[in-house]
Amino acid sequence: MFLRRLSITSWIFISLLIGILLGIFFPEFSKGLAPISNIFLRLIRSIVGPLLFGTLVYGIAASGELKTMGRIALKAVTYFEVATTLALVIGLLMVNLMQPGAGVPLNEGGAAKLPALAKPASVGQIFEHAVPANIFESLAQNDVLQMVVFFFLFGAACSSIGPKAQPVIDFAGSVAEVMFRYTKYVMYVAPFGVGAAIAVTIGSKGVGVLFGLGKLVGTLYLAQTLFVVLVLGAALTIFKVPIAPFIKAVRQPFILAFSTASSEAALPLALENMERFGIPKHIVGFVLPTGYSFNLDGSTLYLSLASVFVAQAAGVHMPLGTQITMMLTLMLTSKGVAAVPRASLVILAGTLGTFQLPLEGITLILGVDALMDMCRTSVNLLGNCVATAVVARWEGVPLSANANRAIEVEVAS
Repeated sequence: MFLRRLSITSWIFISLLIGILLGIFFPEFSKGLAPISNIFLRLIRSIVGPLLFGTLVYGIAASGELKTMGRIALKAVTYFEVATTLALVIGLLMVNLMQPGAGVPLNEGGAAKLPALAKPASVGQIFEHAVPANIFESLAQNDVLQMVVFFFLFGAACSSIGPKAQPVIDFAGSVAEVMFRYTKYVMYVAPFGVGAAIAVTIGSKGVGVLFGLGKLVGTLYLAQTLFVVLVLGAALTIFKVPIAPFIKAVRQPFILAFSTASSEAALPLALENMERFGIPKHIVGFVLPTGYSFNLDGSTLYLSLASVFVAQAAGVHMPLGTQITMMLTLMLTSKGVAAVPRASLVILAGTLGTFQLPLEGITLILGVDALMDMCRTSVNLLGNCVATAVVARWEGVPLSANANRAIEVEVAS
């Protein structure tokens, strides 16, 4: 009876611990669990396209005003820029204070061991990439930004047509509801997927992934914690978002993002929980997915910290003016971090090259990148959930604690 009363969140925590133990004591067996993790991630990816179609098209068409969506977009972009700038500042402050790269030797000839990385995308390429040439190709590739652009325009077209588009709007609303129930079914296998994912990571990388370059990993986790408390906490307080119900709403998506190191894995559940939290469909459907390309707080903070870490390891002194220039560069390049393969490593390689820092530094970071990726991915997810709540309150949406008891009941069940 006790086991039946445990929530999905509790089972995920338990499976996370079991996965760590399996990875440590049975590494060869753990490597064979990769198919279980991959099956779970495939199920999650199958949700994204249809769910975005339902929430965005129905939400925008039901809102009825394109001027409203333009105002929401402006507020979202303003918040994104402030949050990512503060993330960069905190990253630079912590890496200069903690000096995690001091005394860490670079591997000679490490450049030869670097994985093949694509070139960082320019700002023009990011905007060009955002517009889909074929929506079915975007759906097949799970390109969230292209889907947001297409479904936004599609919903706007439905809104402008009026009654003739009502069958399409009703269909989109039904698709959203069905996909929310589909997500609930998929979450039943989440503990297995999460446990397998962490077991594979530790079984493949070794237990050293938890301890290697401990000062770098510790500095990152401390910096991300400060960002969550000082910046995200302040945003929730200033805009009077009820914190206890908000934490309950983001708890499961946050754990999923952390354990799988995949923002995509947590997106469907985050969309559903933010809507149940009381945020309107059109705000959730626009702000949350758009933030996946333009509001990656965790990755942005990591990039500023990792760049200076490499300079410290190489014994290169970076004056304050150079660090500020680097921060301004990262403010632009980090916006495309989700649009290129190997994400943060691509932007990091480009930043190191721009400021003439040794690429060998990446080989140091690769050893513990899996552990750091879990941290920055979960903060990315949390930052976008906060952005959604902030924009909703900015729009005057009431998010009182009493109005959100439903999310507590839903999460607990």
